[in-house]
Amino acid sequence: MTPSTPGFAFRVVATAGAARRAILTTPHGDVQTPTFMPVGTQGSVKTLTPGEVAASGARVVLGNTYHLMLRPGAEVIARLGGLHAFARWPHAMLTDSGGFQAYSLSTGGASLVGGSEEGFTFKSHLDGSRHALSPEEAVRIQGLIGADIQMQLDVCPPGDSDRAVVEAAVARTTRWARRALAAPRPAGQALFGIVQGACLVDLRRAHADELSALPFDGLALGGFSVGEPIARMHETLVEAAPYLDPERPRYRAGLLNE
Repeated sequence: MTPSTPGFAFRVVATAGAARRAILTTPHGDVQTPTFMPVGTQGSVKTLTPGEVAASGARVVLGNTYHLMLRPGAEVIARLGGLHAFARWPHAMLTDSGGFQAYSLSTGGASLVGGSEEGFTFKSHLDGSRHALSPEEAVRIQGLIGADIQMQLDVCPPGDSDRAVVEAAVARTTRWARRALAAPRPAGQALFGIVQGACLVDLRRAHADELSALPFDGLALGGFSVGEPIARMHETLVEAAPYLDPERPRYRAGLLNE
């Protein structure tokens, strides 16, 4: 299943074993994969100008939904012409959903984040104000921010979680995936699903199959670098990545893994 959102395309141009070289076409130009995606947390890559980032060869930058929705605010960014204009970045952009921040804030301070079937509620680290983030609200906010690629809201369990906790996170992420796909989003914005499952390869494979059956434009491997041993993470990546749909782009924590 290739990307279905108008303005997007994905073409594999070479393979070597499980590795791929491909071209991801977006409304803001092509991204040749594999590629490193610099993190522009608040709309810019720290210490670098947009020109310097582009000179490195990067053609896609990640923006952080949690931070941008709090400051300067998604509505402000929309009024300024969207994240591309706000960041003065003419190439492709991707925004995360805020799910990882829900994990990191809850582990860093358990009183900051609460979760339910509806979504996450959290206190701003800036002023303590309360906010709610549901699958639909994550799509709406990312729509206002205006990056080329949105990520679905997901549940990211700690790396040392019991199997039952991971299974519940996988199941809820799938339910939230369907809600995200059903939510209205602006034309010209792709939506990627996120495969969870911690380091339990059977859960990763099963979840990859579930999300591959849904009309996402791409798929990500989420829920890594959350406390599991690095060697185990690498082992799981090697075993799980081949189960992602080969006709769609694959994204892993700042990397388009091809």
